[in-house]
Order: sequence, then structure tokens, then C-alpha cells
Amino acid sequence: MVGAPRHLTLEVKYLDRAREFYGSVLDLPVREDGADEVGFGAGEATLWIRTPGAVPRGGLHTHYALSISRAASDDWYERLDRRLTVEEHRFGDDRSLYCYDPDGNCVELAETVDTGDGVVGLFEVVLEVEALDTAVEFYRTLGFEVVDRGDQRRRVRLTTGAVDLELWEPQLGLADARGGVHVDWGIEAAAPRTAADRVRGTARSVEHVDGGSRLRDPDGHSLTLFEP
Repeated sequence: MVGAPRHLTLEVKYLDRAREFYGSVLDLPVREDGADEVGFGAGEATLWIRTPGAVPRGGLHTHYALSISRAASDDWYERLDRRLTVEEHRFGDDRSLYCYDPDGNCVELAETVDTGDGVVGLFEVVLEVEALDTAVEFYRTLGFEVVDRGDQRRRVRLTTGAVDLELWEPQLGLADARGGVHVDWGIEAAAPRTAADRVRGTARSVEHVDGGSRLRDPDGHSLTLFEP
């Protein structure tokens, strides 16, 4: 069984510029600060920004969503609007605020809880895929559940119950967002080796590592399954 998100990694050109955006504009706390990467707290998950280098690389033009509270949503809009171009969309009674970081990643701040300050978690990751049906079957085999399909089946939304995953054929979404390429992310899994072995025949690679298993999906995205 797959569950909560553990990390998402973005590739950035200039670490200082990205550190300023995530630390100052989004007010994320620094958990680790190194020469080539910085880890920020996003609730229980870690958002890594990493300069180009070792594989797995961070994602490029990745659209992802962070959770904020409904009570703090207006304050977030005012904060972002002072420094960035902000686009707002509503989903039922809830709204999401979209903006871009300095490296072209589309950051969504989504209302998911009633109260709380700051970013309370990682809510969604969007991957660009070449063959939608192949990608959907891969993640279903890992334990994700399909919850929604888009118009003309060009996107599919899946969930673990703790984090949502959207698979997009190449396209522009809301706020002209794009799914990420060569994304590196991680989630918890009750039995990482068992889950990884179920997709060994369709994964580009499967590697068992300390505390879990790392795999490459059919589109080259890296997903690490961690023991809870």
C-alpha cells in the first residue's frame, strides 16, 4: 500500500535565486542546506532544490501543489500578488493560487484544510508522460487509485489517499502549467520491495536501497518507495 509523500526534487539553475523564492516568498523552513542542494520543509515532506548534476535529476517545468488553509488563503494571495503574477482558480468551494518560481516550475497553493498557517504539506505532483495508458497501468500496479479522467483522456488523476498524482500527455494546463520531466520524488509504501518488484517488468530500472526501493517509470521519472 502506498501512502504519504516524502519528497519532491526540482532542478534549478541558480541555487541562491531559488533559495530566496522558497525561503522568502513561500516562507518554507530550511531543513538541509548544502553546496548543490537545499531541502525545505513542506509539512511532513521535503521539497529539494538541486543544481544540475547527479542522476536522478530534479524535475524541470514541474507543476505541483502545496497545501494551505482556507483561513490563510487571502493572506497568501496578498503576499504573492505583491511580488508575482498570481492566477486563481476555483474547484467547488475551494480555490487554488498559481504562480511560477524563477526556474519555470508552476507552484499551486491549494486550499485543503480549514485552519493553519504557512504551507502544511505536499498535495499533488504532475508528471508529463508519453503514453497515458501505459503510465496509468504502471502506477495502478504500484497501488495508486484512479479518481478522475480528463477530457479526451489527455490527463488522469490518481491518488494514494495522502497525495495526488496527475499524469498528463504533453499539454498546457491551468495557468499554462506543464507536467514535469525527469521528476525525482518519493512516497511511503508499506512494503517497498514488494511494490517495486510488481512493476519490475515495465520499469526502466528497479534498485533496492537502504530503507526502500528506487525505480524509474516508463517515462524516466524517478520514484523512491520508503518504508513508513
